[in-house]
Amino acid sequence: MTGKIIKGIAGFYYVHDGKSDVFQCKAKGVFRNRKIKPLVGDDVEFEITDEKDKEGNITEILPRKNSLIRPAVANIDQAIVVFALMDPEPNLNLLDRFLVMMETQQIPVTICFNKADLTKAGEEEKYRAIYEPAGYDVIFISVYEKEGMDEIRKRIAGKTTVLAGPSGVGKSSLTNCLYPEAEMETGSVSEKIRRGRHTTRHSQLFFLGEKTFMMDTPGFSSMYVEDMEAGDLKEYFPEFKQYEDGCRFLGCVHVGEKICGIKEAVEGGKISRSRYDNYVLMYQELKEKRRY
Repeated sequence: MTGKIIKGIAGFYYVHDGKSDVFQCKAKGVFRNRKIKPLVGDDVEFEITDEKDKEGNITEILPRKNSLIRPAVANIDQAIVVFALMDPEPNLNLLDRFLVMMETQQIPVTICFNKADLTKAGEEEKYRAIYEPAGYDVIFISVYEKEGMDEIRKRIAGKTTVLAGPSGVGKSSLTNCLYPEAEMETGSVSEKIRRGRHTTRHSQLFFLGEKTFMMDTPGFSSMYVEDMEAGDLKEYFPEFKQYEDGCRFLGCVHVGEKICGIKEAVEGGKISRSRYDNYVLMYQELKEKRRY
């Protein structure tokens, strides 16, 4: 039989058969010998050892189309990255780092701003102006007011979707809204430090219907772009490509060069200043890392 791993705890993997049943499975020793660790999201072949108690063994892990380290998950069709418009205000540096990570895996991203009911006039347009020219879909929802839920449902239908973002922005509340059976803790934003408490304990996929799986990931408060040459970072900022013909030098990294199409586009308002500034910060981090 074939199925998808939806959860892994203490050496057991819970495999959904794509219909209605979940089997508690062990992974055969052959995977350990081959140094392959099953991941949530893996499509697998498994054999049933006990039909009554829904138990089995994973016999084969099917080829992955992608995999992430944090969260540890495979075969993602898309990511919906959730930030709050207020309480807490969005950390765009963190958002841009997440977008780079998704670009490296070629995973499509929708940027979802929650708590639209708290927004000030003009806030939505400000964020659209930053991210839509970079090629990202940007949507605004209010889980509290149940606004935008139909749009989310339409986007996740028939796909495996990872919800990600910092703590306290409403990811678990969104999961509960879309899939009440999740019965997840929603937590609350700490009044002292205005930062969400981590409420998601482990990675788990929820089966929402035919070929539709969704994961709420543990909230992250920092993310480092690693395992990349500084000169390659520019490839993961999609909006740069159309202006690179204006660069004087082939291989321009758009930082110190005087004649640079990207810097001109930033000055002309065609590329977001905050996106460019975050690019420079990440570039410098990668350069420093290479030095040591």
